[in-house]
Parts: sequence; C-alpha cells; structure tokens
Amino acid sequence: MKIFIIPDLIFRFVLGSCAQTKQKPTESISKATTQTMQNSNLSTATLGNGCFWCTEAIFQQLKGVESVASGYSGGQVKNPSYHEVSDGNTGHAECLQIQFDPKVISYEKLLEIFFTTHDPTTLNRQGADVGTQYRSVIFYHDEAQRAIAEKVKKGFATTVWDDPIVTEITAFDKFYKAEDYHQNYFNDNPNQGYCRIVINPKVQKFREKHADLLKD
Repeated sequence: MKIFIIPDLIFRFVLGSCAQTKQKPTESISKATTQTMQNSNLSTATLGNGCFWCTEAIFQQLKGVESVASGYSGGQVKNPSYHEVSDGNTGHAECLQIQFDPKVISYEKLLEIFFTTHDPTTLNRQGADVGTQYRSVIFYHDEAQRAIAEKVKKGFATTVWDDPIVTEITAFDKFYKAEDYHQNYFNDNPNQGYCRIVINPKVQKFREKHADLLKD
C-alpha cells in the first residue's frame, strides 16, 4: 500500500453505538431531484467509501464542494435507519452525496480523492468495519460519470494500490439522507473518541497532502 490510510478501529462500534437509533432519515433524493440540482450549475457525486463520519470530513474541505450529505444508497429498503443499515441486511452502503461546482473541481479529481482516502482493495470492509454497508462503490448519475469512473478505476487507482481494485461502479437510483446527528459529524463532535483517534489523523494527513485543493 502506497498511501496514508489509517485503518478504522474496532471501537468505532463501542463509541458510536450509543448514537444508533431507529429514527428514520428525513428525505430521499431521487434521480429527478438530482437533475434539478445539476441544473443550478452544480453536479452531484454519490460515493460509498466506508464510514461516512470519516469521509464526509475530507470532502467538505475541498474547493468547489458546496455541500456534503451523509446517507445510504444502493439497497432495496426504503427510508432505512442507521440501525437497519448497520445490521447489513438492507443492501445499502454508507455513502456521501456531494454537490460540487465542476468549474472549480472536476468529477475526475473527486474520484482521485475518493481512491486515495479509503482502501478500495478490501471487499465489503474498511479496517475493522465489515459488511456490505462499508463496500467501496461509485454510484454514477449519467454515462459521462460512468466512463470517468471506469477510467479512474482502471488507470489512476491502479497506480496508487498494489492489490486489485474491488470498487463497484453502478447506476445511481436513490439516496436516503441519514439522520441529522450523522451530518457534519466530525465538525460537531471534535472531542468524541472516534473523531480524535481515528478521523482527525486522517483529516490532518489529507490536509498536508492536498493543501492546494483546500478551501481558504
């Protein structure tokens, strides 16, 4: 492995389980809604790369990224809760829906960040987090995104990782926004154990490596 990934620790479950609830997510975002967003000069990327607590904090810092929402996509259960997704039986992956300005940051660049801030070589797991809900997946919104995803997976990603890339590339259907307490998690909970020990080192490494891409 050639990059700075820090494996997630098993105590994510211990520290984070107290936040689990059967409260339902407040909204789902469909293809039609996404198209409306794109008509406002923003584009949408939907990416699954393990624990959204970790990855949200990274993409929020990029120039050109207008918003990042944590949620669930790729499964068969409507309006799933965090508790249901964590059980691994919904088919959904923890993922991010990112609204970005393609004039400032390209979809290809977002995917390069995606492939260097999680491990795309481990099937259905990230560190100690195991299950299909933690799978590496790109949900493309149109054929242009699909082509770029295939290109970056076969090209860029293989120059970063020695082992085969197992990232799934599949058509986007619906995104279910996670419960409110999951949104902006790292920024709102900087002293929480998982944030201090796991997320903060990842964010700091990312900031050092990609200082030119960060917001002021």
